[in-house]
Amino acid sequence: MLVLSRHDVEELLVIPAMLDALEAGFRAYSTGQTSVPARTAARAPAGLLGAMPGWVAERGFALKAVSVFPGNEALGMPSHQGVITLFDERNGSLLSVMDAEHITAMRTGGGAAVSTRVLARPDARTLTILGAGVQGHSHLATVPLVRDFTTVRICSRDAGRAAALAAKDPRCVVIPEFEAAIRGADVVCCCTDAREPMTRFEWFDAGTHVTSVGGTFGPEVDAETIRFGSVFVEWKGAATNAPPAGAHELQGRDPATITEVKPGRQRDDEITVYKSTGSGFEDAVVARIVYDAAVAAGVGTEVAL
Repeated sequence: MLVLSRHDVEELLVIPAMLDALEAGFRAYSTGQTSVPARTAARAPAGLLGAMPGWVAERGFALKAVSVFPGNEALGMPSHQGVITLFDERNGSLLSVMDAEHITAMRTGGGAAVSTRVLARPDARTLTILGAGVQGHSHLATVPLVRDFTTVRICSRDAGRAAALAAKDPRCVVIPEFEAAIRGADVVCCCTDAREPMTRFEWFDAGTHVTSVGGTFGPEVDAETIRFGSVFVEWKGAATNAPPAGAHELQGRDPATITEVKPGRQRDDEITVYKSTGSGFEDAVVARIVYDAAVAAGVGTEVAL
């Protein structure tokens, strides 16, 4: 099998190719060309260990083990750590074990970017990113690739982090308050570790596209925005499964009222909401393109078990 380190994965993962692979994965899931059981997790006092298997026809067959320990930031450690094991879908042989930290970060922001490509208004010009941690960086690296944004607003409860993230792109401006950052934005990306909602429905303009990838330990988006917006998900199990497989915001919601990411918006004034919980098919398709790139470049370490 081929072992790929964090450095290997960072060097091999090309963002435009990742976005195309993710969009193909969304389509495959919606057309029944996948097998993706609900993720499960074992909980420890300080965090959880999740298992996420996924098969996408001819695009990836993988299992990710990922730990989520929010308190790690105070220790100078990543909150999300793990590995992805990639298998051959034809015979089940183990192809690769690779670091999952970078893939998890980038495919999560990449999913929000794909939703923006599919659902945001074509004339969207102002992007707001709420949160300046790992996912703030991932969203800044991915979402601006799918629309011609002229302004990117960065807002975080940590002013230093907001300034550091904003320094990465000349289009960025720091906005201190969530309400001011949301009002007037065409796309609002929520990527925080909030335990309770940090948005309000009245702050969003008509026609805004909202993405939310936070909310592992509580709702990130307010109930009214979920109730009145058109909600899109990776899978409808986000409403029918309890967290951490499902989304806190969607508990008790009729899955018939939410849509997997495939059609575009129906009206210019529609508020669209992409609520992400993460899915094994995303890890599978990204791990596969990383592995293929590694084989082509001769990168990685061959190990016999």
